Amino acid sequence: MKLGQWIGLIAIIISLYILWQIRDVLLLIFAAVVISTTLNRLAMWFQRKGVKRGGAVLLSVGIFFAVIIGFFLVVVPPFITQFQELTLRVPKGIQLFSGWLDVFKTRIPASVAPYIPDVDSLVKQAQPFVNRVLGSSFAFLSSSLEVLLKILLVLVLTGMFLSEPQAYRRLFVRLFPSFYRRRVDGILNQCEVSLEGWVTGAGIAMLYVGGMSMIGLLILQVPSALALAVLSGFMNLIPNLGPTISVVPAMAIALLDAPWKAVAVFAVYFVIQQTEGNFITPLIMSQKVSLLPAVTLIAQLFFLTFFGFLGLLLALPLTVVTKIWTQEVLIKDVLDQWADKPERQTEYVIVSEDCAEKLIPKRDSSVGDNVSNED
Repeated sequence: MKLGQWIGLIAIIISLYILWQIRDVLLLIFAAVVISTTLNRLAMWFQRKGVKRGGAVLLSVGIFFAVIIGFFLVVVPPFITQFQELTLRVPKGIQLFSGWLDVFKTRIPASVAPYIPDVDSLVKQAQPFVNRVLGSSFAFLSSSLEVLLKILLVLVLTGMFLSEPQAYRRLFVRLFPSFYRRRVDGILNQCEVSLEGWVTGAGIAMLYVGGMSMIGLLILQVPSALALAVLSGFMNLIPNLGPTISVVPAMAIALLDAPWKAVAVFAVYFVIQQTEGNFITPLIMSQKVSLLPAVTLIAQLFFLTFFGFLGLLLALPLTVVTKIWTQEVLIKDVLDQWADKPERQTEYVIVSEDCAEKLIPKRDSSVGDNVSNED
């Protein structure tokens, strides 16, 4: 390698190291980008209705803060009370279920009993993952000052991005070579549409799952219905893992009242998740956000491991953006351009003398004589 190539390689390694050290800040910046992109799309909708840009931005920001303040005033106080009861009821429900499982093992053949899962072993196996999730979430929420600063940073960045979105967009595009800037602008448009689809779909799905869970739990008269419904709606932001985690405390609390309620709660949650996963989410996000289930699960584990609880929450939008850039830049613009070009082949045709005489006209002798006489 030449000296310039070594310098470029060292510069890339140093840049990656710096980005890795500030990954938490980059994650907060990405959260601000997601929020500002959503609010900007909402402001553009108001602009199409005839509202000026300044008024449209104020309306979007006002709706955003109204939703947050309303959530903290209406939902959070009863949720905190019921969540405290939840922490006391869930261990009792798990102990009761473990006792029922032990009794069930005594009534089945001895050859089948080893295949019945033990609650204690399941808890031990799941404990490292749960500790990682809870540890990351508690570390994220441990210091009130740190949380306040992070929220403030996200809100300030959101306001800056929302005030002049095109200026920041042009600044990002100018980081690329001039011949590729139009292409980058098109990729950013795709990311914007996909992020809007994810936010819309995730919000509707969260409201649907939380609302239907609330109705189902109230019909079954399960205690702490509001806390369980809010938990199920919030955990729905985490595909695959979230719904599975949210059904455990609901079944444990229902089991304290009656065994049939635990089965009924499982059935209610199963129907809600199947309806949301097979009808609502595909209807809203199928054209804008399309990810394979295995890719989603691997991305969640990856972002949880390297970015913590906030990375787990933002795993899906991060994966969507990563997929778009990988598909457009790496696959279409690099790998697809490496197709082998067909070699030019010369074809030789053998023509007989008779055919050659017919194809090639004979030279007129009179013309030659006239030319010689003129000379």
